[in-house]
Amino acid sequence: MSTINILWVDDEIDLLKPHILFLEKKNYAVTKCTSGTEAIEIIDEQNFDIVFLDENMPGLTGLETLNEIKNKRESVPVVMITKSEEEYIMEEAIGSKIADYLIKPVNPNQILLSLKKNLDHSRLVSQKTASSYQQEFRKIAMDLSMVNSFEEWSELYQKLIYWEMELETIEDPSMFEILESQKTEANHQFCKFVDKNYPDWFASHDGPIMSHTLFKEKVVPEIKKDEPILFVVIDNLRYDQWKAFEPHLSSYYKKTDEDAYYSILPTATQYARNAIFSGLMPSEMKKRHPNYWLDDTDEGGKNMHEADFLREQLKRLHLDINWEYHKITNLKNGKKLADNFKSQKNNDLTVVVYNFVDMLSHSKTEMEVIKELASTDKSYRSLTESWFKNSPLLEMIQQAQQMGFKLIITTDHGTINVKNPSKVIGDKNTSLNLRYKTGRSLTYEDKEVLAAKDPRTIHLPTINMSSSFIFAKSDLFFAYPNNYNHYVSYYRNTYQHGGVSLEEMIIPIAILEPR
Repeated sequence: MSTINILWVDDEIDLLKPHILFLEKKNYAVTKCTSGTEAIEIIDEQNFDIVFLDENMPGLTGLETLNEIKNKRESVPVVMITKSEEEYIMEEAIGSKIADYLIKPVNPNQILLSLKKNLDHSRLVSQKTASSYQQEFRKIAMDLSMVNSFEEWSELYQKLIYWEMELETIEDPSMFEILESQKTEANHQFCKFVDKNYPDWFASHDGPIMSHTLFKEKVVPEIKKDEPILFVVIDNLRYDQWKAFEPHLSSYYKKTDEDAYYSILPTATQYARNAIFSGLMPSEMKKRHPNYWLDDTDEGGKNMHEADFLREQLKRLHLDINWEYHKITNLKNGKKLADNFKSQKNNDLTVVVYNFVDMLSHSKTEMEVIKELASTDKSYRSLTESWFKNSPLLEMIQQAQQMGFKLIITTDHGTINVKNPSKVIGDKNTSLNLRYKTGRSLTYEDKEVLAAKDPRTIHLPTINMSSSFIFAKSDLFFAYPNNYNHYVSYYRNTYQHGGVSLEEMIIPIAILEPR
């Protein structure tokens, strides 16, 4: 480990000899000087890891010296030491970006603690985080062998997300690799669980909240409280992405409830989001509203009737309320709604569907620049957070808070970074999605898919009598044998949805009250 170089500036430096000897015994190198002017000259000639600076000195004061040091070496941490506890001095020093503030008389251990806090902070946090995860690793491994309910899977997935976001800040890639292997194993086990249990969730009142029950179970009870509601559905938002930008809401809203719910299969917009707004499973949508529903192989937009579906659901639920629906598909639309958001003031329910994250994930497939920016889950989270901080959506949320709106945020499904191809053969009418297929006479690898040979068992429409659905498991994506290598290299390491994974199926809904 390299020597830490300290500059200590104090007009009574000789009185600090015991402190300096204490630090030198611990292998710190201390350069002493007695005035601000001398300190600035030394700073010009030599690099230091940290500066201890007396506030009350003749000639240049500590605050004046601090400003000069920061002009020359902006990144060097400066610890201000003073006899005075006057508030204005503390405020001045803090405003000038000091690293720490100590009141005389200081003892050697205070100095040591300040050094560790400022210079070893990252390393100490890394060690603590890695150590904590090592302890938790064994518990997660044990849970993986025992988890056997949708509630336990939600808890386990959220625990994995927590550790993923903790470990991304430390400098130990081996820990991250261990977590990645746990996530892979978790997805493997989760796919088995869904394969075995998914059809039963519809026949029982003990199943999870799912896309088609979300509005009735989570939104309607809030509507009945007679507070205006802003209901935001951010398309294609994973749980970890929600956690990445959630802190940016804390100045405006406080969270009163957060829950994980399950997207229906396929975890694709035309199925899952239509299910949210209709309150129906796709086979029922097709049966009740054939004028609104389009199958995979039909021409035309598959999500053109969400407002119509919502209107029908509100009628069924006997909710006579003022409501509006807005779909934001580009920046211009978003800015227009944000600029005119006050027009929503008399609504009981304002619904905003925001398509940004979905566009981002698809553009990652198409555009090399986005591939670079979102090459990993960590960078994908970061990109989403950056978008949210600068989006018209945040402007709408700020205005909603001022207007007294309750906020409900959710998504229709998540997405997964696909890594490995799974060969599939189908006729020319087979659907095009990379994570699920529907069509006749599909040929596939049994172990790599969840298959619904009779789609009616999971409440999906049949295009014809012999149609079936298959869903890719874990991080697989479907590829046809012809032009196989080009296809695989093009789509590998892109974000896709429609299949069975923790990332796609277990998704957040949060209810927040204005501050």
